[in-house]
Amino acid sequence: MKTRLTPLALPLVAALVACAGSPVAAPPGDVPWMTVAAQGTQIYDCRITVGAAPAWTFVAPEAELFDADGRRIGRHGAGPMWQHTDGSGFVGTVRARAPSPAAGAIPWLLLAAQAQGPDGVFSRVSSVQRVNTVGGEAPAGGCGPATVGARVQMAYRADYVLHVPQSAPTGTPARGTPPHDGPAMAFAVPAWGLQP
Repeated sequence: MKTRLTPLALPLVAALVACAGSPVAAPPGDVPWMTVAAQGTQIYDCRITVGAAPAWTFVAPEAELFDADGRRIGRHGAGPMWQHTDGSGFVGTVRARAPSPAAGAIPWLLLAAQAQGPDGVFSRVSSVQRVNTVGGEAPAGGCGPATVGARVQMAYRADYVLHVPQSAPTGTPARGTPPHDGPAMAFAVPAWGLQP
């Protein structure tokens, strides 16, 4: 039997190959469990540091999380943290980063996850990959002595691939969030003024 890839499958295969050998690949023993789409902003403040010119400094993300059906299932914010609508969540610590292949996009990341909050959908997450980023970089200019203290919010989108330990019982993801079998999925989420 001959297998043919459809045009829709090609981007998924390309993303799989890109993530597998990338510095943001999940650690051994972690398996992909679900992918959530994030849409929101990356927040930056214009700050001055001793001996340097004023520059945009990252403060925090502020985003909504969506399942594969485009339903809001949680939020992503300072910490960085991810919280499901059931109250479960985790905080992340950056372990690796790689430049995004998209111009003007924030980097791809690998983060270790530490559970926070009650048991629930996000309780077993052990690592997370931020991939398929669009936008979110700090402005190229506009931060100077006259604007120190200014804050900007830069629109961004990303996919977060949530991983669980291979030995952990994965159970059934929340309704509408099928187990993930690859690093990139397309989601139907509101555009909110972002350019693809």
